[in-house]
Amino acid sequence: MRTYIITCLQPLLFVLSIPTGIAQKFENSWQSLDARPVPEWWSDAKFGIFVHWGLYSVPAYAPVDEVEGVYEKYAEHYLMRLIDKNKSFTDYHKRNYGPNSTYADFAPIFKAAFFDPDKWADLFKKSGAGYVVLTSKHHDGYCLWPSAQSKGWNSVDVGPKRDIINDLSISVRRTGLRFGLYYSLLEWNNPLYTSGNMEEWTTQHMIPQMKDLVTKYEPEIIFADGEWDYTSDKLKSTTFLTWLYNESPVKNTVVVNDRWGKETRSKHGGYYTTEYNLIGDTLTTGRIEHPWEESRGIGTSYGYNQFETTAHYYSSKQLIDLLIEKVGNGGNLLLNIGPDANGLIPVVMEERLLAIGKWLAVNGEAIYGTTAWHERPAQDDTDVYYTCKGNDLYIHCTQWPQKEIMIDGIHAVDNVTLLGSDRRVKFKTGKNKLRIIPPDINPANMPCEHAWVFKIKDFNKR
Repeated sequence: MRTYIITCLQPLLFVLSIPTGIAQKFENSWQSLDARPVPEWWSDAKFGIFVHWGLYSVPAYAPVDEVEGVYEKYAEHYLMRLIDKNKSFTDYHKRNYGPNSTYADFAPIFKAAFFDPDKWADLFKKSGAGYVVLTSKHHDGYCLWPSAQSKGWNSVDVGPKRDIINDLSISVRRTGLRFGLYYSLLEWNNPLYTSGNMEEWTTQHMIPQMKDLVTKYEPEIIFADGEWDYTSDKLKSTTFLTWLYNESPVKNTVVVNDRWGKETRSKHGGYYTTEYNLIGDTLTTGRIEHPWEESRGIGTSYGYNQFETTAHYYSSKQLIDLLIEKVGNGGNLLLNIGPDANGLIPVVMEERLLAIGKWLAVNGEAIYGTTAWHERPAQDDTDVYYTCKGNDLYIHCTQWPQKEIMIDGIHAVDNVTLLGSDRRVKFKTGKNKLRIIPPDINPANMPCEHAWVFKIKDFNKR
């Protein structure tokens, strides 16, 4: 079974064989840029926290039960819904803010009065995440730093009167987590963008703004978005990425996604992205070698929606199962939280993150630094997922097994243990099959809640 061990380690060996600190010079073409490997630290981290925060956190509104489409439930799309004269949003806006109010009136209301970056960072660390990605600028164009290209429309000039990105980046890095930034390539209400003059937009606004972000804050992730109106050549995306990979202060460690033009998702850039299991959703169950990541909110929206209830939030178990599913299929999970306009993270979101962190404190070795098992069975409505690291295989059970676990293709193992437990796990091998007899577990000796992991040490080695 030497062949198996090679297939299990192959993706990791491929990444390790190309140093992250490449002295290579990248050319201004997708062929050259796509050859750059995604830095290993990101692939090992597996779990990140997304933060959507901005003026849309003031109205904090989107219908939840009245609509079916995923995007229709996004509270961060408030401005576009007003521009499109969506009745649900225009009625809500007039009723609560008056017929003559505009989206810009939210800026002085967005005070972030109780924003405590140290508390945020401490919570993210306790969640077990390896990285944090903050929205530097969403599609409404409002910036969370003093951008020269957005004077009067940023968090220093109006609203909180503070550099949100600077404050949070310092706190996050103090905990040892990596820090990244989301950036929208479009702005719904900016005349320079809506005029369609992409040459002027990219050279005078977008690229200088992105370079300013990278130079000032050195993000190690850039999550681009809003790429659907134009192709990557119109957006000059490769021009920016060539500078990022060759000259920027984060050229050796930065990770980027695939949203750089309407033709680029799951084709160009760095890691591929899915969203609420939409757009490139075949990545989530496929067996591709390329790094990918699923992002979604704990509820139905990225931005804070005060009208979501517990019925709209994933439970702690659902989120832990989601993390297991994505990692077991070779991906990362970027889980979003949406603070309110005061800078407070809703208690239910805090509780969910702490539950994930508690589970990872026991089972993290089966998540961090692992790869998908290439010989895993098809994952159709199953309660069992697999990850591997070196010569060890991890079996994730999202329901406690009521009978023996049978795994084909394994003819020898050194030992089988239950992570977090000292109870002996009986097992048998024979006829190229491993049988695991689950130990007796009750609430008094259960190692964790929600899901359980069996570790198969040195399998198929003899």
